[in-house]
Amino acid sequence: MSQRNLVSWTAMVTGFSQNLHYFEAISTFCEMRIAGENPTQFAFSSVIKACASVGLVEFGEQIHCLALKFGFGSDIFVVSNLVDMYSKCGVMVNAYNVFQEMECKDEVLWTALIDGYAKNGPFEDALSAYKNMVKEGIGIDKFVLCSTLSACAALKALNFGKCLHSVTVKKGFELEISVGNALTDMYSKVGDMESASNVFGIDSDCRNIVACSSLIDGYVELDRMEDALSVYVRLRRQGIEPNEFTFSSLIKACSSQATLEQGTQLHAEVIKFNFDGNPFVSSVLVDMYGKCGLLDDSIQVFDEIENATEFAWNSMLSVFAQHGLGKDAIQLFNRMKNKGVEPNAITFVSLLRGCSHSGLVEEGLSFFKAMEKTYGVVAREEHYSCVIDLLGRAGQLKEAEDFINKMPFEPNAFGWCSFLGACKIHGDKERGKLAAEKLMQLEPENSGAPVLLSNIYAKEQQWEDVRTLRKMMQDFNVKKLPGYSWVDVGNKTHIFGVEDWSHPQMKAIYDKLDALSGQIKAAGYVPCTDSIPLDVDVSVKEKILQHHSERLAIAFALISIPSGKPIIVKKNLRVCSDCHSAIKYISKVIGRKIIVRDNSRFHHFSNGLCSCGDFW
Repeated sequence: MSQRNLVSWTAMVTGFSQNLHYFEAISTFCEMRIAGENPTQFAFSSVIKACASVGLVEFGEQIHCLALKFGFGSDIFVVSNLVDMYSKCGVMVNAYNVFQEMECKDEVLWTALIDGYAKNGPFEDALSAYKNMVKEGIGIDKFVLCSTLSACAALKALNFGKCLHSVTVKKGFELEISVGNALTDMYSKVGDMESASNVFGIDSDCRNIVACSSLIDGYVELDRMEDALSVYVRLRRQGIEPNEFTFSSLIKACSSQATLEQGTQLHAEVIKFNFDGNPFVSSVLVDMYGKCGLLDDSIQVFDEIENATEFAWNSMLSVFAQHGLGKDAIQLFNRMKNKGVEPNAITFVSLLRGCSHSGLVEEGLSFFKAMEKTYGVVAREEHYSCVIDLLGRAGQLKEAEDFINKMPFEPNAFGWCSFLGACKIHGDKERGKLAAEKLMQLEPENSGAPVLLSNIYAKEQQWEDVRTLRKMMQDFNVKKLPGYSWVDVGNKTHIFGVEDWSHPQMKAIYDKLDALSGQIKAAGYVPCTDSIPLDVDVSVKEKILQHHSERLAIAFALISIPSGKPIIVKKNLRVCSDCHSAIKYISKVIGRKIIVRDNSRFHHFSNGLCSCGDFW
């Protein structure tokens, strides 16, 4: 065009903005100003929308100033888009100020403010704004309902959410897909899965992957794995394709429950739907294989990620820490730095845990000191607890005590429990008594403190003190957490307790145990009866040790799992020193690798050795 006027310039700015060419809309607006044209409210609205979409808040602020200069500070279209822009860019103070300056507020303006609070917080302000909107008599539409329901989900405000549900029914929005998704998500996040399922089942035509993923995530958060998988099977039968959020939730559930069979099947589904390149899904897969004991698979998945995010790096670091591979964790951290990925608080928790389980005291202390000084990460309770664990495991109990005394706050339960566990391992009765008292003050119902202190006394053969502690536990109704182990065979999980006779194959299991006992004794195994805190005969202690839950689980696995598959046993408590020694000999005499996950780390037993190097 040889001559361009205000109409043609405005048409181009608006056209670019409406067709998602946001940078072209912004550059055209700038050219319009250079050409000497004064923008209309429509041009301002379009360019502000473009700024909101690409997150250019500083440029948007300049446009805001220009709009005020041209007298559009009270124009409803311009103001609505300004509130929306500040909300989407997370500058809620500016959004609220612009909103307040407008005398006549319509539903678009209210919705922009509520949506901003729902996405950025404070979430309480979203609910307050909704109440004020209703008081003002402004009409409620599906968009404001969805935003307010999102805030209810974040706050777990079930009663408020139920009130909104009533409004949706009253106004006839219950069959709107977006509202149905928001309701399902709200009920799922507050843990009301019955209501979430009812909303989900109202109209089968309205079911989509968003609602399905919300429902799955709700079940996963409540550890209802079977229900989550059931929803997944249903959505596949209905022809609904899963997305990355669906897989992330399901695989996360497999990680927390260490269910390898379902995890590997979901991995196959991930590959089938081409999500294996998704960095978030890959990160969860890394974590899942690590928590299931398959370290090599975890490393392989990580190495196949093209552009690893901080989530992927942290997942791999956490896996190395869980498996007690401190040196590998440090090497990975150096690779992470070389790639330009900034470490965060989670990164240093994994590094400190890895150093703790590997006895790398100097390296761990160096990382702790460098956290804030070099990387700007402020140490939190969990980092201090990791340092206590680091020093305690290495037998530096005085240094650990000095560190505790210099801490800016009292250690949490994990910190005192770590210190108490270290005192038990290294036989420090006085410091153990102090740690136990502190732990019992923090968690009086926790049986770990009196049990560990009792073990310290038993090791010193102070049986009177042992009896006193047990009487105290009886008086205060503190029950010792029973030790149990479990192993997955096929699609079933088999759980074993100490001297457990409940399993249908128990005769075969005990026969296998007896045979193993003879084999490992012939190979040089000597029972360590000191780990049994009872004043009984040595032969009785040996029998108790032989029937510990992890040995029953291993015996069952040996008669049930083919030689080509790994034996992976999980235990809810720390593996005792005698069982650790026995399993090393078992791996030697049977020639199979055995993986044991206790409550703090993984042990990989092979050819009479353990990956922990007898340091755990």
